[in-house]
Amino acid sequence: MVLVSKTLQKLINALLSIFGSLVLVFCIIYMLPGDPVLSMLDPNTATPEAIENLRKELGLDQPFYVQFADYFKNLLQGDFGQSRITSEPVLQKIIVHLPATLLLTLTSMVLSVVIGVTFGVISAIYHNKWVDVIIRIIALFGISMPTFWSGILLILLFGVQLNWLPIMGSEGWKTLIMPSLALGLVGAGFIIRMVRNSMVEVMDEQFILTLRAKGISERIVMFRHALRNALIPAITVMGLHIGELLAGTVVIETVFSRQGIGRVIGDAIMVKDMPVIQGVILFSAIVYVTVNVLVDLSYSLVDPRIRRAH
Repeated sequence: MVLVSKTLQKLINALLSIFGSLVLVFCIIYMLPGDPVLSMLDPNTATPEAIENLRKELGLDQPFYVQFADYFKNLLQGDFGQSRITSEPVLQKIIVHLPATLLLTLTSMVLSVVIGVTFGVISAIYHNKWVDVIIRIIALFGISMPTFWSGILLILLFGVQLNWLPIMGSEGWKTLIMPSLALGLVGAGFIIRMVRNSMVEVMDEQFILTLRAKGISERIVMFRHALRNALIPAITVMGLHIGELLAGTVVIETVFSRQGIGRVIGDAIMVKDMPVIQGVILFSAIVYVTVNVLVDLSYSLVDPRIRRAH
């Protein structure tokens, strides 16, 4: 019963976070300088009457609270608005480009977790030895290097010099390798450090010493007990990293000329297509909050102590 109430509380907090994101994004876009109507009309031929009529048609002549109320009411009905440039429904544009971005994000996350956990465990096992030092340097490079720069380096190495992988495009699994790796290196660096530090700390705990004293296999001690207890901080980093991955798709999809949500919002920013910008940011906020709720709920699966506390 306590677990159910805590889950409901997390869901309510998630809905409040999404609503707060909606209000914040709407306020920022509302206060941006410039008139979006002027970007939709030819400034050389548009008359003041045409500008005013279009402003009334879009509801931009209404006060802020009226505009927000209309936008929120439409959202509740599943209407994210229409692009002011192409007149295409924003939700349809998101749905069309969503699979490519989700595939890129998921692949990047898998690479981050596999690389991060694997090297983090190895670094903890060889604590303060040369292997540990090398892995920590690799993690530092992964954290410090911007995604666009690592993407360019991968293109120069694997696309230009070695000619192993296609440089751009969205067709086929080969076009996914370099973008996913460039996007996942940052998260891998954080996870390496988190897993390594957590495992080093856990390995000094009394219950680990007791397990070793009982003669239990070192592999079982490391992977069934030490790693499992060290995964909680790493899972937190994974949940937070989702936001960075979604934001990083804007740069990566541009660098590698991939079609996706990141490319959509990048193009919308260039032409000041506000409904598309609002829709993509709101959708990204929903995905981010949902993932972090799932991360919170997964703690009890990883650490039985949390489950028993509930």
